[in-house]
Amino acid sequence: MLTIDGEFSRVRRATAVLLASPMLLMGQSMAAQCTDTTKAEVAADSTSKPKAAPPFAFADYSWLNGNSRQTVSVLDTKAFTGEFRADVTYIGDFNHPKDHTLVGTTESGRTSEIQVQQLGIGGDFHCGRARGRIMTQFGMYSTMTPRNDASSARGQWDLADAYRYLSEAYGGYHWDAMHGVNLDAGIFMSYIGLFSYYNYDNWAYQPSYVSSNTPWFFNGIRVQTFPTDRLKLEFWLVNGWQSYGMFNETPGIGTQVLWRPTGAVSVVSNDYYGKDWLGIPGRWRVHSDNSVEVKYYDEPNTGFDKAAFSLTADIGCEGGGGVSCSHSAVGAPAQYFLGFMLYHRVWFSHDHFGVTLGGGAMTNPGRYLVLLPPINGATAFSGTPYFTQNPGDTFTAWDASATFDYMPDQFMTFRFEVDHRAANVPYFAGAGGVTPPGGNTGAPGSTVDGWTPDLRKQETRLNIALLVKL
Repeated sequence: MLTIDGEFSRVRRATAVLLASPMLLMGQSMAAQCTDTTKAEVAADSTSKPKAAPPFAFADYSWLNGNSRQTVSVLDTKAFTGEFRADVTYIGDFNHPKDHTLVGTTESGRTSEIQVQQLGIGGDFHCGRARGRIMTQFGMYSTMTPRNDASSARGQWDLADAYRYLSEAYGGYHWDAMHGVNLDAGIFMSYIGLFSYYNYDNWAYQPSYVSSNTPWFFNGIRVQTFPTDRLKLEFWLVNGWQSYGMFNETPGIGTQVLWRPTGAVSVVSNDYYGKDWLGIPGRWRVHSDNSVEVKYYDEPNTGFDKAAFSLTADIGCEGGGGVSCSHSAVGAPAQYFLGFMLYHRVWFSHDHFGVTLGGGAMTNPGRYLVLLPPINGATAFSGTPYFTQNPGDTFTAWDASATFDYMPDQFMTFRFEVDHRAANVPYFAGAGGVTPPGGNTGAPGSTVDGWTPDLRKQETRLNIALLVKL
């Protein structure tokens, strides 16, 4: 879950702030640089009324969790701003699963190995009022993300393979109304959950369940409006909840309200409604995700540079199709999601070092947002008898983490993190792992005679990551 990538103005170097994904918002400022723009159009534009202030350009928000800390771009031309990301990890799981498989995370997949979790190449196109963005995803993201989407099993053509190597891919158009209006269509970040899909942008490597179990991407259409330079109202019409295709016949809809009254405060609320169970058209889902981030200390010349915290609370439920949103009834057990996470971050030595402490908890009866363990190759579509997701199945979990970052410059982070996670039911991979002897057997997720996965209620691990953004 990414918070704000891809929506802001490509603010000029004089501002000393280059926001998370430097898209051109005030599109007409680039008109003279596009070869198909006439001199008359340029002259008319230069005599028009003064342009409204770009949104959120009045302050430096590089301190935010989920936002890039960079103030410069390595590759920036009049029509394209390039981007390169690399996320390489080594993870030591104290449960020592013999198949080296992690369970319950989209940020990491394997233990006791050096792995390329994500490698992305792309950037932002901007010319006149037209805009577009593409970011590839190679490495483990390209298999871990699609396997959590069951919608691609509906109908012909393999959507999981079609979109496997794309994390963002959209085109759009900008209008100068208010402080900017953008229309984009394609695959874009979901904005639910505060943390970015890209770990370089985050205060911690392994986000708590509120972020890890909610969507990373949407496939559809969004409209971003900026009534003032401190407020964004965004609207979504999407195929569904982190889905390439549509589960039933009704698209998902959603909104985001992002308010930044000062350079030290950011408040965001995301709300979603959809029908997201394949083959259960009568079941609907609502979800509300709400975060506040506050920078309460900022003294860059003291050695102890700044300090900030983030608090996120999520509430949601499902109703219809044999489940109840508000309370259990005969034949319709309650199915809801409640969760929170709290993180505190401090920076030292001119932002070269950072320390983050945080964690959170969730409860999710029915397990409809719990990431399915990949037992015997199970996916969101196949399911698994070893970890059911039936109405009434309980799941309550909590986690805590401590993160240390060394950031020698704006382009590199060396991250060291300890995570502890626990659940009320066996969920995390134990020493025996979750893969049958000799590899996956039979259909994905199926029962294997004479074998059961080794699932535990707790997990502690060390994450070591090298994160690059150019």
